Amino acid sequence: MGRNTRKRRMPLATKAVAASAALALGGGGLIWANFYASAHESSSDQNRTKATANQIATIQCPDVGQQLTDVPDGARSGVDRELANLDKQITEAYARLASTRQAQSGDAGFVQNAILGPLKDKRVATIDRIRINIQRSGGTFAESLKQSAPCAGVPAEQPQINDGEADQNGDGQQDGGQQDGGQQDNGGEQGQDPGQDQGQGQDNGNGAAGPFADDFVNINDVQPNSRDLQNGLAANGNSGSRGSFVTKCGVNENNLFNSDNIIVAPGVDNGAHHTHDYVGNQNNTAFASDQDLANAATTCRNQADKSTYYWPVLRLQDGTQEFDANELGGGAEGNVGKILKARQAEIKFVGNKAGPVVAMPKFLRIITGDAKAFTNGLKNANTSFSCTGFEDRQVTDKYVICPEGSSVVRTSNFQSCWDGQNIDSANHRDHVAYVQADGSCPNGFKAIPQLQVRLVYDVPAPTIENGQVRNPYAVDGFPEQLHKPITDHNDFINVMSNRLMNKVVFCINSGRNCR
Repeated sequence: MGRNTRKRRMPLATKAVAASAALALGGGGLIWANFYASAHESSSDQNRTKATANQIATIQCPDVGQQLTDVPDGARSGVDRELANLDKQITEAYARLASTRQAQSGDAGFVQNAILGPLKDKRVATIDRIRINIQRSGGTFAESLKQSAPCAGVPAEQPQINDGEADQNGDGQQDGGQQDGGQQDNGGEQGQDPGQDQGQGQDNGNGAAGPFADDFVNINDVQPNSRDLQNGLAANGNSGSRGSFVTKCGVNENNLFNSDNIIVAPGVDNGAHHTHDYVGNQNNTAFASDQDLANAATTCRNQADKSTYYWPVLRLQDGTQEFDANELGGGAEGNVGKILKARQAEIKFVGNKAGPVVAMPKFLRIITGDAKAFTNGLKNANTSFSCTGFEDRQVTDKYVICPEGSSVVRTSNFQSCWDGQNIDSANHRDHVAYVQADGSCPNGFKAIPQLQVRLVYDVPAPTIENGQVRNPYAVDGFPEQLHKPITDHNDFINVMSNRLMNKVVFCINSGRNCR
């Protein structure tokens, strides 16, 4: 598999993180210590088993970035850097959590005193720097943000998805596992330890970082139409703007991968803490300016489409040593195994069932889904997993096991309402919105072409035996998110020429299906 297209800079702070993480390296990837192993030991070890069951599975921190709704332009770069620092601090704390299980079993106060306490102190200082950045630029800092400094440990026996407000995806349906034939997110379904059956030394290369058997469902066990797939396709009904535009940009044949996030963490190396696939624009680094994107090459067949389309890679946890096996964003942060490249990457823009659409502004940024949905809650979650031949069955909170001859499908339907002014917002959310149940946009928002990305993968079906999953697949993610399927997400920056965007709008509004 090809390496990143640029040589990654390694600041001293980053080297320190990598060095500490490397202490737990094994088998080419970070072995997050399997603290569930003792769950299957003999009765003579019952006390040790009990201590293990009471340990902390992961860390849950309030998402400061999602609470920032008004950051002056002059403070944006400084605030983004500090938000990236918060992410790095959580990653460091989780690495320490995963590598100190023995100490935790002998000291009930270890996690609080050695991990959560120091993490809070770092977050207090970082949030204060965010305050300074905002106030220096003439903005108003919400003092309530200071209450977001403390983080909590999620117990191993019940690390359930944070019960945030269910996401209204804009078509009158709730995402995040609320309508999947009763399939609830499993980070600990019905109070079950997510690793209770993952012991006996099995770790798939990353130990307690998941996924687990309960994160999978056989597609035959999912009820048809339990999740209304029409959340974007319904726009092509008998009214409104019924056309479409398809752009062909390949499946990352150039092997462009990195763990940056140009939208959320511009100017920050490894800002995503997981590896992305890129199609379209070929200058996707955290350090690229809008002008760099406009001048870049593109993999899209229509060379006027230099848009950036990117998503977390899908990996098969089979022990493969990928190019990033020992790097941050890859194996050094629990993202291990063979990167599976999509067999198909279908990128399509559709209309709005309530009326015509208007052109997207150049460099508009949209994120759909939430990479931190496991700990953030479901407000921004928007995931769909299915299998070819079964796409009337969509699952939001589990990975699917497809029958022989069927392929895994990941679908992302983006927000399609724009505030008419901004190409981005402080929390990268507020400038766009999903359509409402009737297809209309919220007050003051305008309907724009809806981006739909459908990714098809040939994935060897995982097997589940005695509660253990073997050779599972999972999307890359922040390590503390335990590779939960609910954290899948997709990203887009519009870098189409004005002429091409106008063609997209014309095709959609005139009812034509263009390519």
